[in-house]
Amino acid sequence: MKLSEHLDLAEVIRSETAKRHGISNMPTDEHIANFKLLAENVFEKVRNNFRCPIHISSGYRSKELNACTPGASATSQHSTGEAIDIDMDGSANGVTNTMVFNYIKDSLEFDQLIWEFGTNENPDWVHVSYESTGKQRKQILKATRVDGKPHYSPYK
Repeated sequence: MKLSEHLDLAEVIRSETAKRHGISNMPTDEHIANFKLLAENVFEKVRNNFRCPIHISSGYRSKELNACTPGASATSQHSTGEAIDIDMDGSANGVTNTMVFNYIKDSLEFDQLIWEFGTNENPDWVHVSYESTGKQRKQILKATRVDGKPHYSPYK
């Protein structure tokens, strides 16, 4: 099933963790509708800007899968079809996670944007969400580890 021109449902529900644990990772119709909004308002705009395939490292996580995901919060927008993680490191086209983060920050409407771990030069991946109600917070955070646990602070 196509969520948008360049994004298939299979890409956002793929999970090795779900496979290993025998967990169903099929979203509800409401969650699919949320992903379609995210795909049109964020994913496609990122893809069109960089003119290359965009790698999603994490998309939908059912409540059961989310509970198996280290560091995931119980209120994760991944579980409502409103968030994806993008990881462009190692892509042959030269697009970096920093480039994706800055493009989203400077050019798009979004609910939450997180520089996920990594260094001050490049995050390990970029988390972006789009609120299905249309009320985007434009919250920008940076994730670091404090005593081995994720800590989120305002991005500066």
